Amino acid sequence: MSGPLVDAAWLAARPEAVVLDATVVLPAPRHDGDHRSSSGRYGWAREHIPGSVHADLLDDLSDPAPPQHFTRPEPGVLAGRLGRLGVVDGATVVVYDRAGGLWAARLWWLLRWIGVEAYVLDGGLAAWAAAGLPTESGPVTTVPGTLTPRPRDGLWVGRDDLVSWLDGAAEATVVCALAPEVFRGETPTRYARRGHIPGSVNVPARALTDHDGRYLDVGELRAATSGLADGPVWIYCGGGVSAAALALVLIRQGRDDVAIYDGSLEEWAADPALPLAIGAAR
Repeated sequence: MSGPLVDAAWLAARPEAVVLDATVVLPAPRHDGDHRSSSGRYGWAREHIPGSVHADLLDDLSDPAPPQHFTRPEPGVLAGRLGRLGVVDGATVVVYDRAGGLWAARLWWLLRWIGVEAYVLDGGLAAWAAAGLPTESGPVTTVPGTLTPRPRDGLWVGRDDLVSWLDGAAEATVVCALAPEVFRGETPTRYARRGHIPGSVNVPARALTDHDGRYLDVGELRAATSGLADGPVWIYCGGGVSAAALALVLIRQGRDDVAIYDGSLEEWAADPALPLAIGAAR
C-alpha cells in the first residue's frame, strides 16, 4: 500500500501509534444556507478502534473566530491542542473516520501542514471491523505531550489568490471537489449562494472512493484526475474538507504543487461581489 494510505493490518501491527477519529456529523442540506453539524464524539464513544481518541474538527481543531466552519487554527494553537490528544514529536499518527474518509483527509492535511508525518486508515472504522479486528466503547485516557509545529509553505490559498487567478494575474488549475449537482447549482447547498467559481473544473471527492469508503485503485484515481494540467492545483469545496480528499490523492500521485482554499464556498458565496457560475464547466 502506498502512503499516506494504510490498511487495518498495517495499523494493527503498530500498537504504539496515536490513533485519531476525526468524524464530524454533517447532514445533507435541506435548503440553501443549511449548515447543521455536530460533533462525532458521541459515535466515537459508542464504538472506536481500541486506544483511539476523538479529534474534534468542528470546534477544538478549528479557529472559532472566522464566520466559516472548519477554518484552520494558527500552527501553535493546533499543535497545542493535538498535543493534548497525545500527538507528540516523533509519534506515529494514524487518522480515520466513520463517514467515508473526508474528515480523516482533512485532519491528515492539517497534520501535514504543521510537519507531522501522518497516515490515513483506508476505509476507516468499517475497514478495521471488516478485517475482524476488535473495537471498544467508552472513554480513553490520553497522555498529553509536546508537539512542535513546523509549518510547511504552499499548502493553502486564500480568497485574494482566487481573485488574482480570476483576473489572470495567477496561474493554477482551480478544482471544485463537491458533487457534480452541487457544482452545477442544481441542489440546495450549505452556502449563501449556489454554483461554482467561474473557470474551475469539477473532480468530486466522493467519486475517488468506493461504496465502502476505500480509495479506488491507483489506475482509477489517475484516470479520475487525468484532466488536471501540470502546474499548481488549487482545490476548494464547501469548507476545505472534501478538498482534502482530492489533495491526498494528488499527493499520493507525487504532486507537490497542491493547495487548498480553506474558506472555500462558505466564504466565497457569502460575498455577493464575488462571481459564481451555474451549470456545467465550460
